Amino acid sequence: MLLGLLWNYPVFLILFTLIHFGCWYEFVKLLKRINEKKYLGYSQFGLAYISLPVMAIVNLAIKREFSPIDQNFKVIFSNIIPCAIIFSIWINDTMAYIVGSWIGKTPFSKISPKKTWEGTIGGLLLCILVIGLLAYFTKLLTVKDAVVIAAISSTFGTLGDLFESKLKRMANVKDSGSFMPGHGGFLDRFDSFLIATPFVWLYVRFFL
Repeated sequence: MLLGLLWNYPVFLILFTLIHFGCWYEFVKLLKRINEKKYLGYSQFGLAYISLPVMAIVNLAIKREFSPIDQNFKVIFSNIIPCAIIFSIWINDTMAYIVGSWIGKTPFSKISPKKTWEGTIGGLLLCILVIGLLAYFTKLLTVKDAVVIAAISSTFGTLGDLFESKLKRMANVKDSGSFMPGHGGFLDRFDSFLIATPFVWLYVRFFL
C-alpha cells in the first residue's frame, strides 16, 4: 500500500486498479448471497460505491502546474491528498480501537456492536490532532485543510465501515473475502476509503 502511494503514478494506478476490481468481485459475491435472483441489477450501485471513489482518488493524485519555461501546464503526480485520506483512515481506526478498548462503554450502532461512542469520538479527535500536527511540521498542507480532510475521512470512513458491516450481515458472512488471512477481503480493508474519498474530493475541488 505504501509503495503504491509513494513511488510513482503508474504504480499508484496499478494499486488502485487492483483495489477496484478486488472490491467489485467481493461486492458482487455479497449481493449474490443477499439476493441471488436480483444481484445483477443491484450490482449497478457498485459504480457509485466502488468505481466513483477509485476515480476520485486517481483524480486527486493529478496536479496541474504552470511551467514558465514552455508557457504550458504540466500534469504531475501529487500523492499528498491521497496519503492524507488513507493515513487519516488508518489513524482513526487505530485510535478508535485503542480508546474504545480503554474506556468504551456506550454502543455506537447495532450494526457493529464492538464500536462505541467513546472510541468513535476519540478516534476522530485524535486523528484530527495527529494529521494537523503532521501538516504543521511538514508544511505539505495547511493545517486547516489537513484538519478538514482528516475530519471528513474519519466521519465518512466510519459510515463506510458501518455500511459494509450491514452488507455482510445481510449476506450472513463474517468477512467480505479472504485475500488477507485474519484481516478479511478488499471491502473489509477499504470500506472506509470508499465512502470517505468522494467527500474529500468535493472539498478539495471546491474549497482547497
